[in-house]
Amino acid sequence: MAIRTYGPNAVDWEERVEPERLRRERLARLRAALDRSDLAAVLSFDFANIRYMTATHIGTWAMDKLIRFALLIRGAEPVVWDFGSAARHHQLYNPWLDYETKDGAPSGARAGISTLRGAFHPGAGIAEDVAAKVAEELREHGVAGGPLGVDLVEMPVLTALRAEGVDVVDGQQVFLDARRIKTRDEITLLAQACAMVDAAYEELYGFLRPGVRENECVGLVSKVLYDLGSEYVEGVNAISGERCSPHPHVYSDRLIRPGDPAFFDILHSHLGYRTCYYRTFAVGSASSAQRDAYTRCRAYMDQAIALVRPGATTADIVAVWPRAQEFGFPDETAAFALQYGHGVGLSIWEKPIFSRLVSPEHPEVLEEGMVFALETYWPASDGWSAARIEEEVVVTADGCEVITRFPAEELLVAGRKYWTVGGALDTRRESQSHLNTEAGRAASSGGPGKAAPSGAAASDD
Repeated sequence: MAIRTYGPNAVDWEERVEPERLRRERLARLRAALDRSDLAAVLSFDFANIRYMTATHIGTWAMDKLIRFALLIRGAEPVVWDFGSAARHHQLYNPWLDYETKDGAPSGARAGISTLRGAFHPGAGIAEDVAAKVAEELREHGVAGGPLGVDLVEMPVLTALRAEGVDVVDGQQVFLDARRIKTRDEITLLAQACAMVDAAYEELYGFLRPGVRENECVGLVSKVLYDLGSEYVEGVNAISGERCSPHPHVYSDRLIRPGDPAFFDILHSHLGYRTCYYRTFAVGSASSAQRDAYTRCRAYMDQAIALVRPGATTADIVAVWPRAQEFGFPDETAAFALQYGHGVGLSIWEKPIFSRLVSPEHPEVLEEGMVFALETYWPASDGWSAARIEEEVVVTADGCEVITRFPAEELLVAGRKYWTVGGALDTRRESQSHLNTEAGRAASSGGPGKAAPSGAAASDD
């Protein structure tokens, strides 16, 4: 059965995403990962980990601020210290954080703030206050001597925690271990997020033509996604023309021209769950070099997808992809993320990671319920264009299902269809018109029939 997608509304006549089940199962997975570790507790400043642990959210404006923090101690309930009045909001509207405490104080949702990435005066004692709050909880639950796993931390907070006698170690692996396998509701949300990008690509395909700019494409995609209810458009990579090789990983205000390749990566969030979803188009027409690059890029993708099943490893997948030296890079670090795969969930890049940089020596086993994106890239032989494809897949009991549905098996040509006196203009053509005529090709190659330069008189000699 295909993975189901639904409308965004809650209804009484159909089982869709169940938020309470989503919250319960995520926390259960995190507890299990903590129990498998040697840690006494995990402390998070990472926005996605806090949401996974506590099911709280205060807007994407806060994603890079490191102002919130949450703690989960073995055998205890999670506690989140949140930004100002957000804590009061959680107390009113997040009953799953409301539980009995010894002194009747607010339980799982409390006011607290970290150092604003250093913006607070160092002498204000904010870092020390954070450390004191955490240390007090550890002492209250009798685990003050055990290791505390932290995902991200600012240096003043780390120093303050150690001054409290807390043994601070890496905790990010516990969170990523918990998030590696998705729950049924997470898979539904990830598929729904992809469906929204399907719609964005439909609009983009109709919009693409010579004369529009990369940044206009970004604006169009963002509007479509927000109109559909996207929580956050993290980014739209819009790359066209000679910017395609090497891949710059950032859009510009470049004007798209006839015969350009153009590839896009659409990254957004639906109820926290992300997409990473590339497609490549030719605008007006495609050269033979562009089509050949796309065909090769697609072949690498299809070979990788064919290997995805429980028990396969990331090393198996990357083995079918080309080495860095085969497409113009000196080593795998220089070519990183061009032939690539990564888990997708509340963050864009989660476990497992697929790359020749690490996977052959450190393979990870694929399991049912994993959701990840596979990305391939190939530079064209013309030296300036390239193709880029990305598919998101869910690992099933006997293989996988692709949840990125906008057509990508062949290179799509976008833009107006042109007509000549002899009929439709071939969409497989060079962007320079003279290279599409017999005389022009001969002249360019220096062969017989070489034409005189424009404006030059023919010799009588």
